[in-house]
Amino acid sequence: MRCERCERCKSCERCQECEAREARESRAGTVVRLLPWASAEGKPAYLLTDGHGGHLSRRADAVEVTQIEMGHRLIGHSEALLERNAEIGMPELRYLTARLTEALRDSLRIAESRGARTGGGE
Repeated sequence: MRCERCERCKSCERCQECEAREARESRAGTVVRLLPWASAEGKPAYLLTDGHGGHLSRRADAVEVTQIEMGHRLIGHSEALLERNAEIGMPELRYLTARLTEALRDSLRIAESRGARTGGGE
């Protein structure tokens, strides 16, 4: 069954995007923020806040900054590794691919969170 509001869902009644949108709409004055980490079950984690930057919001901001910095360092490492292309072994490539995937996932989560907070996520 597809979600009533979007075409992302294929097997559920509502997708996480719609659940977050409905949560935002139902709490006037409350800001729903996608956090830069997942729950213990690997699902997106959200923070309900008044938008004034409490402790957890500041912690999330710090984590986002760290994730972006790590992504920049990873790009530098990747470029250096690719310059010696004949010397790259499969273990190095697999490790690099895994870290790049993590960095891309983190960056997309940050972009989604910031887009939603500025009104550009819908």
